[in-house]
Amino acid sequence: MTKFFTLSLIVLTFATTAIAQTKKTEVGFSIGYNSATATAEGVTNTKHRAGFSAGFLVDHYFSDSWSILGKLVYDQKGWGHGYITTPTTTTFTDFHLDYLSIPVLAEWHFGHTKNWYLNFGPYAAILLNASQTATTDDITDFFNTVDAGLDLGIGVKFPVTDKTKFFIEVNGQAGVADMFKNNSGSTVRNSVSNVSVGFKF
Repeated sequence: MTKFFTLSLIVLTFATTAIAQTKKTEVGFSIGYNSATATAEGVTNTKHRAGFSAGFLVDHYFSDSWSILGKLVYDQKGWGHGYITTPTTTTFTDFHLDYLSIPVLAEWHFGHTKNWYLNFGPYAAILLNASQTATTDDITDFFNTVDAGLDLGIGVKFPVTDKTKFFIEVNGQAGVADMFKNNSGSTVRNSVSNVSVGFKF
């Protein structure tokens, strides 16, 4: 119990110090283009699905160089030229998976004006729906409700006014969890590349 209170005090002290040193908190929004596919054992045997993303973000600064970035993003993922098999047929189809993604990223700001940044960290995603183009069947129940993985991005900000910045960002997500329920074969993971633009205030 003593160790618990000691650890709690250390965490509280660290959090209080960090907040006291905080320069600012920015909020914003972004829209982007997704190029999504799936990998199995690190190999991609499918075509990419073109989709889009749209979301909100909060960027909490601890210094000129470091901040914590949180996002809430509608993400279109999936892959093209997949297939559905039955005992008698194989049908090629495109899989459309839509997620609500929640990345929480450490962000390093660099360059002379600190307008360049690199962010990295984990993400979790909640499956909203899943469908495929060969039929109108809803296939959401075949996929796990939650996805998770790693997110890495780089971007640059352009001041518009004293408080408004326009940004361009390129990022990628690599899933670490299997998308399918009860999968007895190779683990199938999400893989997404994204180009987005937005504003921070």
